[in-house]
Amino acid sequence: MWNPEFYNQVLDFAGEAHKAQKIPGSEIPYVTHVARVASEVILAWSQSTTKFEINYAIACALLHDTIEDTSVTFDEVVQQFGEEIAHGVLALTKNETLPTKEAQMKDSLERILKQKTEVRIVKMCDRIDNLTEPPHYWDEAKKRRYQKEARLILDTLGGVNEWVEARLSQKIEAYTQYF
Repeated sequence: MWNPEFYNQVLDFAGEAHKAQKIPGSEIPYVTHVARVASEVILAWSQSTTKFEINYAIACALLHDTIEDTSVTFDEVVQQFGEEIAHGVLALTKNETLPTKEAQMKDSLERILKQKTEVRIVKMCDRIDNLTEPPHYWDEAKKRRYQKEARLILDTLGGVNEWVEARLSQKIEAYTQYF
């Protein structure tokens, strides 16, 4: 069963970490993105016959951008939430020392595959939330690359939760409306 107190503890940590950030192109606090990803995880858990460790998945969802996009370190996540959650979050973090976005994505997907299935579900839920209307300054080629990358995520990480995979597949197809 999911633990609302734990959810709130992790959400508070993520909210503090992301407090200065806004969703690109808006005035919406960035923490709403991680909360929506966690909502997708909860939906996947509740709608699926395949259950998973919901509290672990929620923590990874709420924290998935902290190491990548804030001053929060891996060690701080370990200290607050333990090594297992920290390693899940680290797998969801792009290695920005790699030379290209494609290399970063390939590396991230390889690291995610070495984690528990919940981390795969979180990555797919992250992309579900991100497949909304793209920023106005993206050209068609960028939008097509983003959709193609979403397909790569689904193809690479699929096979763990039919419900979330079907939802991601629908979002990928619907994204065509932005071309």
